Amino acid sequence: MSAPQDWTPPTSSTPSSRPGPDHVVAGLKGTDEGGADLVQLLTPEGERVPDPRFDSYAADVDVEALKDLYRDLVLVRRFDREGNALQRQGQLGIWVPLLGQEAAQIGAGRAMAPQDMAFPSYREHGVAWARGVDPTELLGIFRGTDHGSWDPKATGFHLYTIVIGNQCLNATGYAMGQKFEGKVGDGPDSEATICFFGDGATSQGDVHEGFVWAAVYDAPVVFYCQNNQWAISEPTERQTRVPLYKRAQGYGFDGIRVDGNDVLACLAVTRWALEECRTGNGPVLIEAFTYRMDAHTTSDDPTRYRLADELELWKLKDPIERVRVHLVRSLGVEPEFFDGVQAESDALAARFRQHCVDMPAPGPERMFSQVYAEGSPAVDAQREAFLAYHSSFEGV
Repeated sequence: MSAPQDWTPPTSSTPSSRPGPDHVVAGLKGTDEGGADLVQLLTPEGERVPDPRFDSYAADVDVEALKDLYRDLVLVRRFDREGNALQRQGQLGIWVPLLGQEAAQIGAGRAMAPQDMAFPSYREHGVAWARGVDPTELLGIFRGTDHGSWDPKATGFHLYTIVIGNQCLNATGYAMGQKFEGKVGDGPDSEATICFFGDGATSQGDVHEGFVWAAVYDAPVVFYCQNNQWAISEPTERQTRVPLYKRAQGYGFDGIRVDGNDVLACLAVTRWALEECRTGNGPVLIEAFTYRMDAHTTSDDPTRYRLADELELWKLKDPIERVRVHLVRSLGVEPEFFDGVQAESDALAARFRQHCVDMPAPGPERMFSQVYAEGSPAVDAQREAFLAYHSSFEGV
């Protein structure tokens, strides 16, 4: 057995704002090309490369379909950047950026069938978009006015989960229910569940409990880990001794690593995984190997723990640019298309901003709403007492 490594940073009376050498090396080791097992269909240079195992799962992606995926990527990035700006201007309490992870989310979201169910964490704005959730419906969470205003049942997209990894338990339970109710099989209406989480969440007990129960009950759930290389300030290498997708072997189900910056590969691999689950061969673990180009949240400062060189390296693997290059060089798409998408994204950002600015502030009595599914005399009495107390201060 190898000797355990001491990863406890040295103490110092003067904290440094720069990462130490060991920390930098660990981060760089975790941000390589993804290894020989990485599934990739579109290189960072925009070249389409064959993969006998997964080409059939992207065979229907013609020029128009790829243009639609490009549009998804650009629009999602645009309103994400607007969310960042709104927080900096005091309109949102916090924002969780997805910059750099657009392909991982759009590819997976567009792979889902209408009857499938997704369980997100708090960064899956791209999956929300793919499931028909309007971006403005995300704002209440980050403005502190609601927990999400979309209908999870109608969209097949659960409300955001803030507790790290907890959605894996919810997704596994839901998937077990799909199996118990006979919704798994070869029929066109067969269902599957997909659960989104990050590399940091793999260190949480809830994720491992979800793996155990899903494996024991053959639950039709795809565990979709977006490995963006950093669990806030900790690189992946400090969380695991093996690639994350190989952890599935310990639970007895398939694991696979895909280029998380390649929207085609993410689409194809997720289609395959969901098909496996719908036909009774689940669960499946997907590790989407990507990179968080921005802060963990707007309350985070990534310059304190990673260097600019690492960020510049990953800019060369940008998920949007490789699709644009392929559309232009290989498929002859004209500039007018890209200009139109840019104009559409700017209009979306303007609508997103205006909706945020115009959101009314809920009254303090809102704290008593939706406490229970049915009415409660105790809560009603508390509300009336609060309103009476609150009104006594009016005009003071």
